[in-house]
Amino acid sequence: MSALYELPVFGLTLTLAVYLLSYGLYHRSGRPGLLSPVLVSVVVIATVLQLTGMPYALYLEQVALLTLLLGPATVALALPLLRNGRALLASAPAVLGTLLVAGIVSISVTVAAMVALGADEATLRAALPRSVTSPVGLTIAESLGASVPLAVVLTLVSGTLGAVVGPALLSLMRIRDERARGFAIGLTSHGIGTSRVLGESTVSGGWSSAAMVLNALAMTVTLPVVAHLVTG
Repeated sequence: MSALYELPVFGLTLTLAVYLLSYGLYHRSGRPGLLSPVLVSVVVIATVLQLTGMPYALYLEQVALLTLLLGPATVALALPLLRNGRALLASAPAVLGTLLVAGIVSISVTVAAMVALGADEATLRAALPRSVTSPVGLTIAESLGASVPLAVVLTLVSGTLGAVVGPALLSLMRIRDERARGFAIGLTSHGIGTSRVLGESTVSGGWSSAAMVLNALAMTVTLPVVAHLVTG
């Protein structure tokens, strides 16, 4: 088995194949949050690594190209701001107010939950970027000295829960405005949630993407300060 996973293209081929199959399954199934291509890919790839005994460090070496592409992906996040710039400016007070309140609530809930569960400082630091889109969240986790794999898992859990529960909860609260629905999902469940609300409408998807970017910018500045205050 080791002869197979030691092939230089094994990790990259596995990742692309699993993601493409997951993507097809996701769309054929009506885009349910639990079948998010990212979540399914992580579960399947982790299972393959466990069964084959492939070292995680070796896998990372083989998918270095994909890791390198996180940089351009992060830059591309600016596109939603450009596309929705006028609409965001027209609603600037509401947008900034929502961004501020959501940030305070998200950080407060995360810190309170980690403290209540008796988590150590390393776990707390890894949990702080959970509501930030993955490319930026991983960078924040590294800057905080947190465990990047743990930060990835917590980000996926947060995104999946938001994608599964978020739209139904907003409907239960009778929030029908597409902009509000999209912005709320983008703030709390980043890319996974954004892909879900895109199925509702392009307006919701656009506002969700914009919220995801604005939240990433705000958290990049805020979380290092919060981490210093709560962990010293």
